[in-house]
Amino acid sequence: MSPAAEARYPAPAMERLSLLVDLASMLAREVDLDAMLAEVGASLAAALRAERATVWLVDAERGDLVTRVAVLPEVSELRQPLERGIAGHVASRGAPVRIDDAPADPRFDPSADERTGFSTRSVLAAPIREASGAPVRGVVQVLNAEGGRFDSDDERYLVALGIQLGNALAMTTLRAEDESGPGLVLRGPFNRIIGRGPLMDAVYERIGLAAQTDATVLLRGETGTGKTLLARAIHVNSQRSAGPFVTVDCTTLPGQLVESELFGHERGAFTGAERQVPGKVELAAGGTLFLDEIGELPPAAQGKLLRFLQDRSFERVGGREPRRSDCRILCATHRDLEADVEAGVFRRDLYYRVRVVQIEVPRLADRGADAVERLAKHFATTYADRYGRPAPRFEPAALEALHAHRWPGNVRELEHWIESAVVLAPDGVIRARAFPDDAPGAARSETPVSGAVIPHGLSVAEARDAYIRATVARCGGNKSEAARQLGVSRNTVARALEEGPAEE
Repeated sequence: MSPAAEARYPAPAMERLSLLVDLASMLAREVDLDAMLAEVGASLAAALRAERATVWLVDAERGDLVTRVAVLPEVSELRQPLERGIAGHVASRGAPVRIDDAPADPRFDPSADERTGFSTRSVLAAPIREASGAPVRGVVQVLNAEGGRFDSDDERYLVALGIQLGNALAMTTLRAEDESGPGLVLRGPFNRIIGRGPLMDAVYERIGLAAQTDATVLLRGETGTGKTLLARAIHVNSQRSAGPFVTVDCTTLPGQLVESELFGHERGAFTGAERQVPGKVELAAGGTLFLDEIGELPPAAQGKLLRFLQDRSFERVGGREPRRSDCRILCATHRDLEADVEAGVFRRDLYYRVRVVQIEVPRLADRGADAVERLAKHFATTYADRYGRPAPRFEPAALEALHAHRWPGNVRELEHWIESAVVLAPDGVIRARAFPDDAPGAARSETPVSGAVIPHGLSVAEARDAYIRATVARCGGNKSEAARQLGVSRNTVARALEEGPAEE
């Protein structure tokens, strides 16, 4: 670092730079969002030599400020109205505040100190947002400077950090649904994993607890429910996060090569083994080995895996030297392992070894219509960014099709639907006709009003007008969109609406 930079950012300058680097490195991972913000808070307090750092977020759903995290051991969360306190002042006005004597400032709200027992003296706070003048997503603040007061260099740094943090949050699943307005929406506690409600909350609780240990975990659920993402979340939020995350898809391994893939082989162990090759167990040392669809392992490999789970020792194929590997085992399956145990195709002793902690991942259909819609909008935004499409918006018929579908392919199927629809939407409008032709429950452009009831006894003209009116209603009153779906002129739609409702 140059002397000029050191002068601009007083010690510890390296901590300030590393904070930005660390923040960027976390964005692509399934990190616990609260843990990410906690790390930011702890690093920020050290970098600015403050007693405490707090990250307040504007809750777009409730319209208030919430501390998702703070260097705040006394309470797990604080909430306050958007207009209250120094943080509220910064959030409302979008400008930084630096105060040497907080209790003497009329903007200071002592309620947080009263709840925590902390004594605030000096305050430096800056808005969190993607750019200067952009909607405010939250407030980052530091309290009680080591030297008694924060200076202008501290303020410039915190303002810059607020923008970096705003850009970081925009790349997580905390991003705002309506990015033109203030605030953020918490879609789930782990980045890249969308879902709320009792079923997913139970999953998140177990993931958080499992991440604190090295216990073997079995994730159970239908194909496409997101078991791999959840396994990565356990790894990323564990003490092994700096180590490798190695995945083995047991369904793709040829039976004769399973043991070699898992445990490696020595040179000459079999025809074509021209060199010594380490297995996935060794490659995962210090990290996590994820065995996807463990129910597909052949019996011989099951025995070797059982031995490894018991004492962490193994032998390469063709070798006689016992080896050890310090890796954690996570497993997933969509099979009924209990039935497989009774049928003799899965070892009972291995079954008990892999299900030390069991996490049931619910089907998408069981998570409710709100979960489907949240996921769909998340995928739409993600793929619109990837393919350079305008900000996506869903036509009413598209949302209805999403709600009606049973989702046998679960989250993976939904993601494929939305990716395809985004590609076929150069104007950003997600339409039902862009969904797969053979998708049960999807609204088709040829029948834009699935479920419309046309009374008996009407003339052809009256039935036509009733059908047009039903289409307009399904399109949220948008006559142009109804005309496009029906393949008629907008004037035809207008005339049908002028006729009034048909008698029933």
